[in-house]
Amino acid sequence: MGLDSVAATEAALRARLVPLDAYRAHLDGDAFVSDWVTVDQAMIDTFATATHDHQFIHVDPERARAETPFGGTIAHGFLTLSLLSPLAYDALPGVETTKMGINYGFERVRFLNPVKAGQRVRGRFKMIGLTERAVSLQTTWDATVEIEGATKPALTAHWITLAVLEPPAD
Repeated sequence: MGLDSVAATEAALRARLVPLDAYRAHLDGDAFVSDWVTVDQAMIDTFATATHDHQFIHVDPERARAETPFGGTIAHGFLTLSLLSPLAYDALPGVETTKMGINYGFERVRFLNPVKAGQRVRGRFKMIGLTERAVSLQTTWDATVEIEGATKPALTAHWITLAVLEPPAD
């Protein structure tokens, strides 16, 4: 990602910062939906290199076409899971006093449908839990990665994030 892309991502995040009361109001509210992202072979290959997972179903289009029921290569499940972060950057609000966001974990993850090379995915996020502490917010999201044109999503998860907040002013 170039510096221009990083700056654009940070600007988009800052534009969606809201006061804590407005953030709280999203609990059990409407879902947030990201823009579509194309999962192309170059992305899959880069992920394979980063994770040392070069299984042919991901990186060999001809063999995957001949030997699998997918008709070609598919994204790694963990690649699809890792896309939650940029999809969330595109869709979710944050709290104005946030210093940093941290992945806290998952209650569950289910890989339901493979993402074929060239398909587009998007994230759908619904806030289903919120725990407030003195200088942090723990938020649980019902997260889904949808595949364009497919009735079954790529994955579903309960994703727990942690926002570290600036301490309250005295």
